[in-house]
Amino acid sequence: MATQTIDHSTLSRLVEAGAVCAASVIGQADGWALSVKYGVSERYLAAQRSGKLRLFRKLETVMLYLKNLGISHFDVDASGYDAAQVNSQHKRPDRAEALKRAHEAANHDAWFRKQVQSAMESSDQANAVFISHDVVMGNLKAKLDALATAVGNDE
Repeated sequence: MATQTIDHSTLSRLVEAGAVCAASVIGQADGWALSVKYGVSERYLAAQRSGKLRLFRKLETVMLYLKNLGISHFDVDASGYDAAQVNSQHKRPDRAEALKRAHEAANHDAWFRKQVQSAMESSDQANAVFISHDVVMGNLKAKLDALATAVGNDE
C-alpha cells in the first residue's frame, strides 16, 4: 500500500478543481481506506489529527463521505477487509461514560441558563430589592465569625 497521504482539505480542493480522476475504497483488516488518483499521483486519505491512514469502520460511512465531496463513482476492493476484526477492534465502552457526562453537562447548562434568566427577570421587577456587595460581605463575615467562635468553644 502506498504510504503517501492526502488530507481532507486538499482532497476537497482537488475535487472542486475537477482534478480527481478515480477513487477507490480498499478493504483493510481493520476498516476501509480511501485512495484517490489525480494526474499521475495516487494518495490515501489521512486522518485529520494523526496524519496516519484514515480508516472508516463502515463502507456506508466512506460512501457518504465521498458523495458529500462530490464523488459519486468509485471502486471497491473488499479482498483485504475482515469484518470480524473491525467489529472486535472498535468497541468503545468508554464512549457510554463520555456521552453520559456530556448529557449531564448539557442538562446542567440548561438549568444554569434557566436560573440566570429567572434572576434577570426578577431584577427587572419594580419591587426588586438590591443589596450592596459591602452589606452582603459584612453579613457573611459576621456569620463566619460566629461559626468560628462556636467551633472554638466546642474544642
